[in-house]
Amino acid sequence: MAVKWTGGHSSPILCLNASQEGLVASGAESGDLMAWGEDGTPLGHTRFQGADDVTSVLFSPSCPTKLYASHGETISLLDVRSLKGSLDHFHVNEEEINCLSLNETENLLASADDSGAIKILDLENKKVSRSLKRHSNICSSVAFRPQRPQSLVSCGLDMQVMLWNLHKARPLWITNLQEDETEEMESPQSPGQLLNPALAHSVSVASCGNIFSCGAEDGKVRIFRVMGVKCEQELGFKGHSLGVSQVCFLPESYLLLTGGNDGKIMLWDVSSEVEKKQKSPTKPTHRKKTKRAAYTKQGGSTHAPVADEEEHGKILPKLSIEHGEKVNWLLSTRIKGYQNILVADQTSCISVYPLKEF
Repeated sequence: MAVKWTGGHSSPILCLNASQEGLVASGAESGDLMAWGEDGTPLGHTRFQGADDVTSVLFSPSCPTKLYASHGETISLLDVRSLKGSLDHFHVNEEEINCLSLNETENLLASADDSGAIKILDLENKKVSRSLKRHSNICSSVAFRPQRPQSLVSCGLDMQVMLWNLHKARPLWITNLQEDETEEMESPQSPGQLLNPALAHSVSVASCGNIFSCGAEDGKVRIFRVMGVKCEQELGFKGHSLGVSQVCFLPESYLLLTGGNDGKIMLWDVSSEVEKKQKSPTKPTHRKKTKRAAYTKQGGSTHAPVADEEEHGKILPKLSIEHGEKVNWLLSTRIKGYQNILVADQTSCISVYPLKEF
């Protein structure tokens, strides 16, 4: 059973983040921002002028009292000990911001918005250092890669996933998730599955910096490996019966949390697949999946297609939670020494599930 944190918001919670000292921030509809203690006690509240939805919150790892929050087209910097007034604010995006990401050196803040643009804010000079414009629809998620402060990944409702290096204005690599779907349509599927386009909702990069995941509207979770200036899809599996709204790697592991519009939360261990392919001396193949169909019955191929993973049930969740509400945000954090899952959904409370065995 989940523990519920209540008494803070009166509208659906849209985003969550946790500081290294155990504080939790939550953003909700209508400009609501809350700070919580690790026991779920409300510590502070503010409502931004204009009442734009608070779509992303982010603690500074090096200064745990410093909190970034996006609301509408604005990013506000706050002191979590006193939320009433902003320390600073930045208006660099032209449309509503969906996601914020800090690089590891904390000198750059990325903000992805509804226009498809990603603005890179130089926090030392307080100005935009890059404007990355390649997504043709809403850019739903962006994430800097750990250990690589000039590199990030993004995804959007144009069904594209991109790898960027900030030394260049153009992406290093792009893939269109719908093209993968088109190839797989040759295999038998239920009619309902064909109707869900692979709109990409969420990306998360593992602590190693080279493996990242993407969740999409087609219910699939895809795992990619960065290989220099390009990426390869390592793995893909049907994670949810409806869209995957959130993906989140646990720190220092290849354990992956996913949340969906089907009201389910899953924990997956992709370490064996990722490590198996790391050790494989086989060069990556660039042939289309349809041409790899011959491998499906062998089972031992390190480049077996996605369909193989699903047909043989190799990827099964280690944990499945029937949460019952559409998941808006997922977070894994330590509370009182134990790993926990924090969930924001269509309600005004935060749900907390223990992960003691992990």
